[in-house]
Amino acid sequence: MRGRDSHHRWRMLVVSALMLACLAFQPAVWAYQDHLPTVINKVSPASKQANLDRTIAQLLAHYHYRQGALDDNLSSLILDAYLEALDANRSYFLASDIASFNRYRYTLDDHLRAGNLQPAFDIFNTYQRRLSERITYILWQLQQKFDFTANESLELDRKNAAWAKSTAELDELWRKRLKHEMLTLMLAGKDEAGARATLRERYEGVQRRAAQSTSDDVFQLYMNAVAQSFDPHTAYFSPRATENFNIQMRLSLEGIGSVLRLEDERVTIVELVPGGPADLSKQLSPKDKIVGVGQGDKGPIMDIIGWRLDDVVDLIRGPRGSVVRLQIVPVKSGVDGPSKIVRLVRDTIKLEKQAAKSEIKSYKVGGKNIRVGVLTIPTFYSDFAAAQLGDTNYRSTTRDVRHLLEDMRDKVDGIVVDLRQNGGGSLQEAVELTGLFIKQGPIVQVRDSSGSVEIEEDPDPGVVYDGPMVVLVDHLSASASEIFAGAIQDYGRGLVVGDPTFGKGTVQTLIDLNRFIPKADDSLGQLKLTIAKFYRVSGGSTQHRGVTPDIMLPSLFDSDEVGESTQPTALPWDKVQPVRYNGNHNLTDYVPELTNRYRIRTASDKEFKELLEDIKTAQEARRKTTVSLLESERKREWDKAQVKLRERENQHRVSRGLKPL
Repeated sequence: MRGRDSHHRWRMLVVSALMLACLAFQPAVWAYQDHLPTVINKVSPASKQANLDRTIAQLLAHYHYRQGALDDNLSSLILDAYLEALDANRSYFLASDIASFNRYRYTLDDHLRAGNLQPAFDIFNTYQRRLSERITYILWQLQQKFDFTANESLELDRKNAAWAKSTAELDELWRKRLKHEMLTLMLAGKDEAGARATLRERYEGVQRRAAQSTSDDVFQLYMNAVAQSFDPHTAYFSPRATENFNIQMRLSLEGIGSVLRLEDERVTIVELVPGGPADLSKQLSPKDKIVGVGQGDKGPIMDIIGWRLDDVVDLIRGPRGSVVRLQIVPVKSGVDGPSKIVRLVRDTIKLEKQAAKSEIKSYKVGGKNIRVGVLTIPTFYSDFAAAQLGDTNYRSTTRDVRHLLEDMRDKVDGIVVDLRQNGGGSLQEAVELTGLFIKQGPIVQVRDSSGSVEIEEDPDPGVVYDGPMVVLVDHLSASASEIFAGAIQDYGRGLVVGDPTFGKGTVQTLIDLNRFIPKADDSLGQLKLTIAKFYRVSGGSTQHRGVTPDIMLPSLFDSDEVGESTQPTALPWDKVQPVRYNGNHNLTDYVPELTNRYRIRTASDKEFKELLEDIKTAQEARRKTTVSLLESERKREWDKAQVKLRERENQHRVSRGLKPL
């Protein structure tokens, strides 16, 4: 008995020890359980969406320029586009999820024709479940201690990374990601407690918005994946997106005047609307990230990382004259660089603020004083409403530039037409503007999906200016800008200088979907559809390749970062038959000598060398996608970047006559 009791006591001690061992892990388990997320209900397709799905699929198949069949190849493109839209940085789905989705890879085309949206909703509901699991882990992890002395790093660009094979692998990825986000907030001025609170609020917001997802949200996301599998400029606009698009096209939005897009859960500036507060501030650039928004001069900056794009747009909008403050991570700072606050006064974007303008500059060249007229054209605009009402003084790019040219042509030795960051506009204005510099002839060719080619001619046989000219372009000069620059280059009328242009040589039209389903009780939205391509008079398209300058200038962006060619579904470059035109083809003979003079002059120019250094620093910062999670190293890099950014900003301010910061 005594031996049995001894054995029993020994077993009790062992069990007690095991229980103590379990209790040692229990606080973490309880903390994890305390943060179980709100159950996110599954979303199901609405009955009206099946018919709308079939209608959009038929319009794309029959009227898109590509004339692409709804086949297995397109199905595969749609699946990849949809998965990227949901989880571009591969941080939520598991490899097993992706493997299960592959059963749809070559069947989505069949489901589209049948109006069956269930596969798209099944994928979305799996995403919601994975997101819910991540939030559970994130909120628990935010209660744990972070070791900022551990020498580890995080790769931020996961677009081509392998999908995680296990939940544990995702846990480790998110542990590092949260540590990175904590460090970023702490370096920006928050203490550790404040950084934890901000991140908790951020991800609780992500969870809350996910729980509010509707069938319309899923439908728009999926239909855009379908549309953009045809080309990057084809898109489905839900009724809400249609309203936002129409406001933007009317330029009556009382806001900051910018086109925004969601990239990797961060709101990115795609384009600054000419004449808008963002453009006029000279403090914002395309590719800048907006990470926070504050109302008025004293309102708190709200963290908007992880927000829906339309919610961010609503936050930025406001009455004319009111103040909005944006927390920006400049593109020059790189993926983890310091942010800055930009104060903007909301305003209605008016045509007058987009108007072309001119100035005359003087330069000493070879002992002579050379006067150069600079024409800055922010966009190709026309007040169609005023023209239709019979207003003989209606505003347009061509009419305004004509007056500017007439005023300064006898006062200058040459002109520069500045089309940098001009994203295009009216095709007719591009044609008529070109006509101010040539006697007559074709300007651009337009080919539709049937192969029919229409030639747009200069409508005015007169020439307003026939002196020396240069057209200045960059990577963001697009569409109508490329038509003008290409025609000037083909005719040998002037030299094109700068960066290769964007490469958008396609034409879109808007289709009201209620026209095809007339019995619908409410708005069904719109389909923006690519229906034609632009071609130069020399035969080559402006699509994909853009216009290559005669003389290249250094650029902040590379062609693999900005432009049509970066889009996987962009329509290819091709050509049609050239048309007959009378051009001065001897102008290119001057290019080698001009290029040599340019290189000699800039080799000893201090400001030019500083510009090259700025570009090099910014490109290195953007290409660096791996960040240190060691606090001391991160702080050293952050302080160095801040000092460099402030020094260059002050140099620019002083050069403009402003006080240094």
